[in-house]
Amino acid sequence: MTCDMISAPKTIIHNVRVVLPDAVLPDAAVVLEQGIIRDILTEPASNNGYVRIDGRGCLLMPGFIDIHSDAIENAIQPRPGGRFPVDVALHELDKQLVACGVTSMYHCLCFLDSADNPPFRNAETTDYLIHQIHELKCGFRARTYVHARYEITNEEGFVHVERLLRKRLVHFFSIMDHTPGQGQFSDLADFRNYYTNARGLSAEHVERLIDRRLDVGRRIDRPGIEHLAQICRGAAIRMASHDDDSSHKVAAVSRLGMTLSEFPVNLEAARAARSHGMLISLGSPNVLRGASLTGNLSGREAIKEGLGDILCSDYAPMSLLHAAMQLYREGILDLPAAVRLITLNAARATGLDHLAGAIALGKAADLVMVDDRCKVAEIVRTFVAGRQVFSSGN
Repeated sequence: MTCDMISAPKTIIHNVRVVLPDAVLPDAAVVLEQGIIRDILTEPASNNGYVRIDGRGCLLMPGFIDIHSDAIENAIQPRPGGRFPVDVALHELDKQLVACGVTSMYHCLCFLDSADNPPFRNAETTDYLIHQIHELKCGFRARTYVHARYEITNEEGFVHVERLLRKRLVHFFSIMDHTPGQGQFSDLADFRNYYTNARGLSAEHVERLIDRRLDVGRRIDRPGIEHLAQICRGAAIRMASHDDDSSHKVAAVSRLGMTLSEFPVNLEAARAARSHGMLISLGSPNVLRGASLTGNLSGREAIKEGLGDILCSDYAPMSLLHAAMQLYREGILDLPAAVRLITLNAARATGLDHLAGAIALGKAADLVMVDDRCKVAEIVRTFVAGRQVFSSGN
């Protein structure tokens, strides 16, 4: 749907509270034409042959932009051994995404060592999935992009990543280092608990994994990482670092051209990212739950300190809206600032802000109508390029 040339109907969405980047219009209408926002009105609009949608006092927000989510893995294989056909899984996930208000999705595909990680994160499978996304994305409702995550200790994935970057099949690129004793797992006990509980590995397997990763971590190909970063810089592919844990590491990735720090694990790293002019992304599940799964930096704490720019769904697309609304309802942020976390700031991080991320004249008519009058906010309608792609029926 996002690739075809069929024009969307001319539409007026009226009787809505429109969330602009820095304000909320209390009773307004938005005019959609040829897939873009043509006008924002504060007075009643005439018919003029437009389809009229009564928002019944709901909020109208920009479509959500999710720049980091590996929900694709669970969609394909929700249980060990229970794998669905990729095309079916991706189409069904796409329907779920627009129902969650996600109008632009950056699917995370990981290049990790196949000897130690789930099947979806080895080089061959990830390469295949990226090509499948490109083949199928014209049939999706949400705008669909690829976020390639490269484990810097993964020698076998290097050639695949380099080729995909050169072919422009990657839209966003991040590096990560899951060597035990630093980053996400600065405490080896957290590493052991995660891989035994979440991944179901035996204690013996985890100890072998720790030894192997420590060994590989001593042989990181720094020139190779610089080479990949250079390709990205030349192709204007935005880059991020993952699980930064120190000011030293932030300084190093900033020199490579990284402009986003994803999930900094402590305030030191978050403050360093800010001092280097980097944006900071946090997990919306972390904010919604009130804590990190691995005991690292609380998203709410970071935002209270002014050290959070973006919320990404990580593994739960439904959490984007609810995390943003919780920040607003608890008085941590005003509504426009909370909504920017899942819209405009995310668009700026990936370079998508020329197209989407705000309700503004000339921007894509990617919109989400939200009924916030109940305890749990509900998405009522979702539009992509002016077309309604989801309706709750309410």
